[in-house]
Amino acid sequence: MKRVSALVGMCLLAGVAQAVSQTYSIDPSHTYPSFETSHMDISVWRGKFNRSQGRIELDRERQQGSVDVRIEAASIDFGHDKMNEVARGEHYFQAERFPEIRYRGPLRFEAGQPVAVDGELQLLGISRPVPLRIQRFRCLIHPLLRREVCGADATAEFDRRDFGMDYAAQYGSTQVRLAIQVEAVLDPKPGPR
Repeated sequence: MKRVSALVGMCLLAGVAQAVSQTYSIDPSHTYPSFETSHMDISVWRGKFNRSQGRIELDRERQQGSVDVRIEAASIDFGHDKMNEVARGEHYFQAERFPEIRYRGPLRFEAGQPVAVDGELQLLGISRPVPLRIQRFRCLIHPLLRREVCGADATAEFDRRDFGMDYAAQYGSTQVRLAIQVEAVLDPKPGPR
């Protein structure tokens, strides 16, 4: 009898542990990974990616979680058609050969809130650590969706040469600053089977 009680208790605890972790799907219509970089040290060019998707796992009780984001390289947008074409081409993002940019890694918490992602950026087939700093994080029940939505602003910096993107490096800084606005909607719980 004790063994049965212990087994039931373990099953219940396992169920509670699973219920604590929640999955959020990134809302592509409210998420825009943007960036800025030097143009020959004359001016700063700013652009964004218009198409992204992904998931965020969040376990507030354990202060754990993870991020997995996929960005369509060809969706790069400087607001300048010729620059978009150049950026998609062989000297920069090589969008036909490497159609996806991916970022994934674990969340880091402080005082119950996510403050960073210790993740890896995969660009042009090369993966490198690129930590994200989370400036702002907030969740609320969306008035239209009637589900929890979480949003964040995050920033990071990296050198594009670390990913083999060294075209025209002699003309100015190769540092890239990321600024990402993201919103993610809590996935509905699966119903009984």
